[in-house]
Amino acid sequence: MFSRLTSTRRPAKPLQKSERTLQVGDRLLPLTVREHAQATRITLRIEPGGRALRLTIPRGLKMREVDAFLARHDEWLRMKLSKFQPAAGLRPGAAIDLRGAAHRIVHTGSLRGLTEASVENGTPVIRVSGLEDHLGRRLEAFLKKQARIDLEARVSVHAAAVGKPVRSISMKDTRSRWGSCSSDGNLSFSWRIVMAPPVVIDYLAAHEVAHLKEMNHGPRFWALCLSLCPRMEEARRWLKLHGSQLHAIDFG
Repeated sequence: MFSRLTSTRRPAKPLQKSERTLQVGDRLLPLTVREHAQATRITLRIEPGGRALRLTIPRGLKMREVDAFLARHDEWLRMKLSKFQPAAGLRPGAAIDLRGAAHRIVHTGSLRGLTEASVENGTPVIRVSGLEDHLGRRLEAFLKKQARIDLEARVSVHAAAVGKPVRSISMKDTRSRWGSCSSDGNLSFSWRIVMAPPVVIDYLAAHEVAHLKEMNHGPRFWALCLSLCPRMEEARRWLKLHGSQLHAIDFG
């Protein structure tokens, strides 16, 4: 009778994840370092808005090798992060985009009143009431409201075109994606898209509505998306070039 053989091999250690900060020029950024079982090299990612960094490393890589990698790429990081200028501060006199057009921020000084877009002496402005310390918060609330107005209108048009019902539309501040569509017709959008030109807003609405019919990114999906938004490629190029800058704005 043969004796039963048992393995003496130790189970693999769980994949490690660590959080730290990294000084890049005059910026101090959160850095996540995560092991990946299939990784064969170090991969560095700048999070949307340039407000954090993420490193994916092979299992068991020594931290001194991670530090050496970061030191070698310091200049590259500085160059890439230079395009993510912190909002000149959301303060009176600064500018912020609304539907692709720069608007000067005007603090009315009144403790009551609506935040509204208007034109003063030929210059687009956004008038903000309340305490100056709350200016960023009020601007954010205003942009969310404007985003909902625009996206609900465009979603209605595109949903009618594809003959699919929309169950709900929600505004979020996601950084990994601009929008999403669930199988039961719930659409979600990043309200920051309202700072982009109208064609980009329209494309995002068309993209998520197209998913109501095609829950994939196959050829039929892109053909449907293009039929809904003929300037799709223009909008996609804009998002690729400028989208991260919208995430860089800190509303406090």
